[in-house]
Amino acid sequence: MDILDRIILDNSIRNLLIVSGAIALISLFRKTLSKYLASLLYLIIGRSWPSVEKQSFIGLIFKPLGWFLTILISFLAIAKLNFPSSWNFNIYEFTFHEIIQKSGICLIIIYFIRLVRSFIDFISLILESKKATGKDKGEDQLIVFFRDFLKTIAYIIGLLLILKAGFNVNLSSVLTGLSIVGAALALAAKESIENLIASFIIFFDKPFFTGDTVKINNVNGVVEHIGLRSTRIRTTEKTLVSVPNKQMVDSVVDNWSKRTERRAEIKFEFAPTTPANKIEGFIKKTNTYLEQKSPDIGSSSVYFADFSKNSVCVAVEFFTLPFSMAEFLDTKQQFNLFAKKCIEEEDMKLNTAGNDITILNSEGGDGMTKINSIV
Repeated sequence: MDILDRIILDNSIRNLLIVSGAIALISLFRKTLSKYLASLLYLIIGRSWPSVEKQSFIGLIFKPLGWFLTILISFLAIAKLNFPSSWNFNIYEFTFHEIIQKSGICLIIIYFIRLVRSFIDFISLILESKKATGKDKGEDQLIVFFRDFLKTIAYIIGLLLILKAGFNVNLSSVLTGLSIVGAALALAAKESIENLIASFIIFFDKPFFTGDTVKINNVNGVVEHIGLRSTRIRTTEKTLVSVPNKQMVDSVVDNWSKRTERRAEIKFEFAPTTPANKIEGFIKKTNTYLEQKSPDIGSSSVYFADFSKNSVCVAVEFFTLPFSMAEFLDTKQQFNLFAKKCIEEEDMKLNTAGNDITILNSEGGDGMTKINSIV
């Protein structure tokens, strides 16, 4: 008898070597084969979406594709062998053969879902590559939302397939049970469902987008992510705050990124003895400065706001373009430097809020004490 025809574990050595060789080959050339198949797939896809980079697509697909092919081919190869009769024992209600077979099917489903997830990421990559064609932030937001939503659906379908193929569960009874359990969970998880519905409202109503600076209640910062349950905001203190989507919908949201201008208001309080001609000269110089800063500074007003025994108040209000906060503060700083130089040149005195306190001698006489205090 040929040595290759010898039987080991109810299988000939020839069959064992063929199966082992197939598994070894797919394991060794997994990366090469998956990259080759991904490149062939890109040739088809690249005709319809040439804006997608080849390396980005291959880097996204080849790894899950390689593992899926490895698991699938290994399972099909092992299925050609006879299951050893000596291994035919039970674990609880299941034979060892059934456990091995069901485990293989479950692995195939798991890696297939991973491959589907990568294709969902690829579709998202295709849509994101169209940014140069004038796509707005709302479309960016919808891409992220539906990418996460489709992944969730894929995971649910994968779980149902595992229950059906791996555990022989009747899906109709499972779905019926889920409908009953779902009704109970809907009552228990009322807030979570409200947040989910609110997320749809945010995505379609578009009150803000990822990257916008918003203020809601006592939280203000940049929106980093809008999820199915909450919105994450990076605050000015660089902390990350998660706000439930229901609260984002029900509360008043001030979207600072949507403002058409930024407003600055500065008040100068001069000493009450400041001559009127100096006040008038300061107002004229300030108006001239603001007009010269056009178009960075749009509408502006400088006016004699108030006059009392304690101070003379000149108010300055101007609006800038919707700069970033750093640019706005720089514009305001330049104006403050100008105003200080102007005050120094005119030798104008700012109000020091001084108060004179006079203490009378209660025991008679003409003696009085005068105290100058600065508040």
